[in-house]
Amino acid sequence: MDRPARRRGLFLVITGAVLWGISGTVAKKLFQDYAIEVDWLVTTRLLVAGILLLAVQFCTKDRSQIIRVWKNRSVALKLVIFAIFGTLAVQYTYMASIQHGNAAVATLLQYLAPVMIIAYLILRKQTVLTRQDLVTVSLALVGCFLLLTNGSISQLSVPMPAIVWGILSGVTLAFYTVYAVPLLKQYDSLVIVGWAMIIGGAALSLIHPPWQADFAGMPLVACLYLVFVIVFGTMLAFWFYIESLQSLSPKESSLVGSLEPLAAVLTTVLWLKEPFGYFQWIGTSCIIGMILLLALKKAPSKQKTSAAV
Repeated sequence: MDRPARRRGLFLVITGAVLWGISGTVAKKLFQDYAIEVDWLVTTRLLVAGILLLAVQFCTKDRSQIIRVWKNRSVALKLVIFAIFGTLAVQYTYMASIQHGNAAVATLLQYLAPVMIIAYLILRKQTVLTRQDLVTVSLALVGCFLLLTNGSISQLSVPMPAIVWGILSGVTLAFYTVYAVPLLKQYDSLVIVGWAMIIGGAALSLIHPPWQADFAGMPLVACLYLVFVIVFGTMLAFWFYIESLQSLSPKESSLVGSLEPLAAVLTTVLWLKEPFGYFQWIGTSCIIGMILLLALKKAPSKQKTSAAV
């Protein structure tokens, strides 16, 4: 692989990871300053980003897959399940955790998903517990404890609803990651995730129609924040990550992708001025260390990457 291609790949994955992290903080700004509802934001984000991803597929890749994915009943059913219990569930729980807490804690709790996947595979006897798995789980548990308590057993430093939604976000992300693998072996990621976003957004719109928002009364800055979350923090972030895999290995992309929680933490502390204690920083370091350890773990060279959030 030539050097310019690698540089392009690194630029894309770094940009995508940072955009993902920042978008969570921007969403928190929308919740706390402009009274944007979680249901409406998730619905709008999924529908618009899904349409844009399919548009990218149509213009740059095999456009026939956009329709072909629906011609197989088994695949179509799996896609709907993935959309509702994977894409919609992980987006909603993540945003709900941000609303009740902050983007830093929500992102870090969501990144406990790899530990949940390890536990699932061990229970299913599809893998065995290794020394590296023990280190990974230990880092996750210690990091989670310090993050949520700031070292004090007597009280939580994060509201309980934010913790519950954050843990559910990790569970749904684990399902999202595992369930997506067979689908991604048959169709392009843009097709699977694009349709999953549209289906998830359409399902939630039955409860909270996106057109019911008061756009006329929404300040310009709030509209700009909304565009950032949908276009830059969802559509472009995912597209850049997928494109980076053209010149980087999945391990390299996932390793650099650990910048996402770091970006979420820094923007939450520096921009929103959220308090973050000394022990919470240690807990954050433990969870980011867990992510790096998993990213550096040896994997089969031809392993198919999973869909990004």
